[in-house]
Amino acid sequence: MGKFTGKVAVVTGGTSGIGLAAAQQFAKEGAHVYITGRRQSELDAAVNLIGSNVTAVQGDISNLADLDKLYETIKNEKGHLDILFANAGLGSLLPLGEITEEQYYKTFDVNVKGTIFTVQKALPLFPNKVGTIILTGSTAGSIGDPAFSVYGASKAAIRQLIRNWILDLRGTKIRVNVVSPGFVHTPAYDYLFGSEVDNVIEHAKSVTPLGRVGTPEEIANAVMFLASEESSYVNGIELFVDGGTAQV
Repeated sequence: MGKFTGKVAVVTGGTSGIGLAAAQQFAKEGAHVYITGRRQSELDAAVNLIGSNVTAVQGDISNLADLDKLYETIKNEKGHLDILFANAGLGSLLPLGEITEEQYYKTFDVNVKGTIFTVQKALPLFPNKVGTIILTGSTAGSIGDPAFSVYGASKAAIRQLIRNWILDLRGTKIRVNVVSPGFVHTPAYDYLFGSEVDNVIEHAKSVTPLGRVGTPEEIANAVMFLASEESSYVNGIELFVDGGTAQV
């Protein structure tokens, strides 16, 4: 038996990178995992990779109707939810002086509004008010990065949200924590940095105390810990999985 046998998990942004790695591990450990993503073709590919114990629900977390569809599907098929990994997010590079209203709204609609309602709309599905919620933060919410201020601000907001939510959830047995990756080479890196991605990775290695970038599987390992009973007294933390980047 896996550590999540009989559990129902949701991973938003589960089609690639950290989300896909986490979904694979949840399924491997016995959970039935629901993954979300905006593009059906990528969802289909992720389902094929995960193989079993998985259901894909197409949608955009910044669209509240799509979130309603996700949770209605879970309610009808499983009746409850045990684990939520609110992972979906996005970012773009624009320095001060070039920031646009479009960038601001796009980033905050997904990373902040989308995360807030991903969590809020899930609450009625946790049986007897027991469950675990993990949000994806970032070292960008704690340290400075050129041209990344809007993204960094959205991830700093994620950290602050859970400081308040653990108080709102006092009296329940729902735990909320943040996992904050450092430099991790995912498909999002290739999209964000394009032809410069190799240079970015070499720079990341040079500023990371461990001297390398992380893997999606290493972040997923931390998510598994926060989702499991092994972390039963861990609540409201930001767990950096960053090779030491934000610690020096």
